[in-house]
Amino acid sequence: MIKTIQLLTKTPEETQAVGYSLGANARAGDIFLLTGPLGAGKTCLTQGIARGLGVEGYVRSPTFVIMTRHHGRLILHHVDLYRITGPDEAWDLGMDEQLSGGGVCVVEWADRAEDVFPAGCLWVHLDYAAAGDGRTITFVEPPDRYLPMLERVAQVFGSDGPEKAVGRAGLGGDASIHEGTVE
Repeated sequence: MIKTIQLLTKTPEETQAVGYSLGANARAGDIFLLTGPLGAGKTCLTQGIARGLGVEGYVRSPTFVIMTRHHGRLILHHVDLYRITGPDEAWDLGMDEQLSGGGVCVVEWADRAEDVFPAGCLWVHLDYAAAGDGRTITFVEPPDRYLPMLERVAQVFGSDGPEKAVGRAGLGGDASIHEGTVE
């Protein structure tokens, strides 16, 4: 059995609020590996992480330039692997420098180069919710390093009502949290 934590968001602002909470609690060396279909919210979550790190300005997906760097409380290395063909190409891009830097690294389309990532990264799967326009954000097998961060996220999004929780994260809307297992 695999422990998972799953959040349901109903709007892009709620997805960004989850990201904000992750970014506000991030530590140097954190690596977030994002997966999911096109349009599931990977960049939206990254925008929230950037905001939580204190990055100013608009953060867009580096689909064509592949890697960007943003300055906030910690440096945010934002990588988009959508256009690569495999792990060898990721290595050729200098991924090791992004992953071993002192900041926070967020990699969209991380499943395109699974072999290049060190153990202990936080895999985050985003997908369309089963009903409505919402999104699910699933943290599968979170390593111990991330458990305190995810506990804080759970406190923000799971206590005294979803509307207040997302409001505390700095954005409007509501979200719900679910802890469970996947066999």
